[in-house]
Amino acid sequence: MAVHRFGVADVRGVVAARMPDYRIDSVVPVGAGLDNVAYEVNGELIVRFSKEPDPEQLDREARLLAAVAAVAPLPVPEPTFTVAEQGCMAYPKVFGTPLLDLPRHRRTEHDMSIAATLGEFLAALHAVPAAQMADLVDTDDLPLAEWRREAAAIYPAVVGQIPPAHRRPVEAFLDSPPPDDGFVPVFSHNDLGIEHVLVDPVGWAATGIIDWSDAAIVDPAHDFGLLYRDLGPAALHAAIGSYRIDTDDLAALSDRAVFYARCGVLEDLAYGVETGRNQYVDKSLAAMAWLFPG
Repeated sequence: MAVHRFGVADVRGVVAARMPDYRIDSVVPVGAGLDNVAYEVNGELIVRFSKEPDPEQLDREARLLAAVAAVAPLPVPEPTFTVAEQGCMAYPKVFGTPLLDLPRHRRTEHDMSIAATLGEFLAALHAVPAAQMADLVDTDDLPLAEWRREAAAIYPAVVGQIPPAHRRPVEAFLDSPPPDDGFVPVFSHNDLGIEHVLVDPVGWAATGIIDWSDAAIVDPAHDFGLLYRDLGPAALHAAIGSYRIDTDDLAALSDRAVFYARCGVLEDLAYGVETGRNQYVDKSLAAMAWLFPG
């Protein structure tokens, strides 16, 4: 598939065509990932282009975001318009700063209240019948034994980054059997790390959840695991404590959350090292204290 290049002129063109009464004062690049490049218009509108436009996938994502917005207790990106042939989606900017971008010592002061809000958020998602979302997302049913195998494959690449006191606990985890993976899959964000949680940097309340590209029918423990990985045991307790939903045994859910957190921290550490994104390295090394205590 051909890779398309988009710039400021393209942003102005699609906004003028789809929002003719909207005055454009500024267009600023805000980021480029593997799949998309994004711009901010007037500080309030995000316009995103896919590097490899896929009209079917774009339509699916737009319908997914609309479905999530209808049930989620926190704001999510809601498409204003799409342009299929350009892989373009525009949506109002969701207020807030990614929790990852805020000082770690301040995060620890508020992580329990934020996690409690996220537990309620996950309860709302998990209550949606999975069949209702099945045509919008895939099913992520990787066995827990495969999660452990992939984590073990990552470990040799990052062991030099891990403080010696934590290496033996990591190796013991990688040699141990995974928890039982008998659970009922649910619809979930499936990538609820703190880089995707927006908060008000003044009031420290959660204000939105972004990046739904990995949303799936999945183990309900997975997103709890990412919260535990990034925010610690007290936050996990707060999140599960506010998780008001009929579910499988909460103790089993917690066990699997810990398992996903331990696998996920090795993946996050490897990502930080490979890309030079020190925020990911720093948060991963900080998490070793509760995930793999010496």
